[in-house]
Amino acid sequence: MARSSTRPTSRDVAQAAGVSQAAVSLVLGDKWRGRVSETTAERVREAARDLGYRPNLAARNLRLGHTRTVLLVVPALTTEFFAGVYTGAARVAADHGFGVVLYPSPEGIGPARDPFASAQAALDGVIASSMAADALTAIRGDQLPLVMLDSDPSGSLGAATVNLDIADGIRQVAAHLLDLGHRRFLHLAADVPSWTFEVRARELAAQLDTVPGTSVRTAHAPISIDGALTATEAALATPGARPTALVCDDDKLAAGAYKAVRRLGLRIPDDISVTGLDDLGLATAIDPELTTVRLDAELFGERGMEALLAVLEGRTPQAGDIPVELVVRGSTAPPSTP
Repeated sequence: MARSSTRPTSRDVAQAAGVSQAAVSLVLGDKWRGRVSETTAERVREAARDLGYRPNLAARNLRLGHTRTVLLVVPALTTEFFAGVYTGAARVAADHGFGVVLYPSPEGIGPARDPFASAQAALDGVIASSMAADALTAIRGDQLPLVMLDSDPSGSLGAATVNLDIADGIRQVAAHLLDLGHRRFLHLAADVPSWTFEVRARELAAQLDTVPGTSVRTAHAPISIDGALTATEAALATPGARPTALVCDDDKLAAGAYKAVRRLGLRIPDDISVTGLDDLGLATAIDPELTTVRLDAELFGERGMEALLAVLEGRTPQAGDIPVELVVRGSTAPPSTP
């Protein structure tokens, strides 16, 4: 499609899409649902892209140099953890006159649809979890000032990274279980290709390797209670000496493991100790209450937003990982058999 030598207008978009200017306004203002069809909306978006059209407000904001809006890209909101991340980020953003748009990647991880006609025209920057990093290419967020959460600092896409000290959390879990006398471990690992879960597996193996006579088996499961139940049941039914400690990559996996353990007629912690990671609300809703690592999600979000503000202002973001804390509850005890 030939482009005009002057900046295209909404009338040009309307003519190209065969719709009214009002329809263009509804679609590009994301107020079209229930008013125009999905097919029409896509035709308008395509015409706008082909013409290189930008709404006047976005153009004006770009001339001013900011829109004071940040996109927070997270996995699908299947737990309250990322709600806490959003709360912390929004609190800091509001203190600085910024707004935060939450964009959960629909499939949890992987590519996602562009939430804006042009991310660059609508946003000042992006904060993204490594679990949703693949969505960045689709929304062109990797071309904006970017802060990565839970991401390998040495290979991050972003101008800055903010991490919880997950490795120390796993060290605390391993030390607790080893001190109780456990030597046979099962690691229920999240079946998600993400740096944060690679850290958990690597650190657990490293810690257990320091104590003679320990062994660890790994079972992978999707982050769901049913997935964890199936994987744990299969792992515990495997011939050989049964593990006395089950280390789960997060609390939701631990909840599924609880169900599997009970289906097999075993007791927690008498026959097997179980640990989680996150300290979600369900950690104290299950019985016995779960020994887990407390992650401060709101502080995580605050630090992510502070890092992005520093990047936008040309400052160096605060260094250092955010401390985490092991919370010992009723799901861990010394093994009943050596």
